[in-house]
Amino acid sequence: MQKAKNNGFVLETEDLYKELGVGEVAVQALRGVSMQVQRGEVLGIIGPSGSGKSTLLGLIGGLDSPTTGRVYIDGIDITDMNERQLTRVRNEKIGFVFQTFNLIPTLTAQENVALPIQFSRNRKNNPKKRAAELLDMLGLGDRMKHRPTQLSGGQQQRVAIARALANDPSLLLADEATGNLDTASSDVVMKALWDVKKNLGTTVIIVTHDMDVASQTDRIITLIDGRVAGEDDPRTTAQLRAVETLKNKRSTGEMPRVRS
Repeated sequence: MQKAKNNGFVLETEDLYKELGVGEVAVQALRGVSMQVQRGEVLGIIGPSGSGKSTLLGLIGGLDSPTTGRVYIDGIDITDMNERQLTRVRNEKIGFVFQTFNLIPTLTAQENVALPIQFSRNRKNNPKKRAAELLDMLGLGDRMKHRPTQLSGGQQQRVAIARALANDPSLLLADEATGNLDTASSDVVMKALWDVKKNLGTTVIIVTHDMDVASQTDRIITLIDGRVAGEDDPRTTAQLRAVETLKNKRSTGEMPRVRS
């Protein structure tokens, strides 16, 4: 029986450590990361390359296991689950969006989005209808029958977001989701993620190197050398100043707002 917590957080991690083997040398990718994420929050995770951002996202998403520490999704401890149990959690509670869109080229947008529902053990929605509703919500109602090669990069990423939401997960994890997009397309994708929060109440966690993307989140966590850095850490100061500058420009209208 899995341990459970009744604290209302959609995600909680406790003292996560992750040791990676590189040759004969062990590297500490994460060093005691503890965090709590509220329901409906849009959280940004930033930090330099090698700081542990993607490693953390992999542990949160059940794609890897911590060396020590615990991960709770919807109050349920997923840390010691077997692969069959983790597959069910990933299918029902977690949606993934990556830098590469990973759409099936021979399927239409609607068919790509419907696919996870068709493979779900506890199917809650009609695949075709749910896919159409999600694509329409993300501004792609007129692109449902288009295949990936007929869509722009921003449109493909929105299809990928819709696919990640197919089974109504509690948590949407986006790993550099705008990394392959130009500024205009990035803004469209960020608006789509805010629409997800507003219309579905889904919690969104975004790992990014882009300070403009980070400036559009509710809250930011900075990772430095595998640890959560405090705002007074001198290594985070420049990044936080950049984020604040971009937020101010959006609030004054100097840059377009993506939140509706």
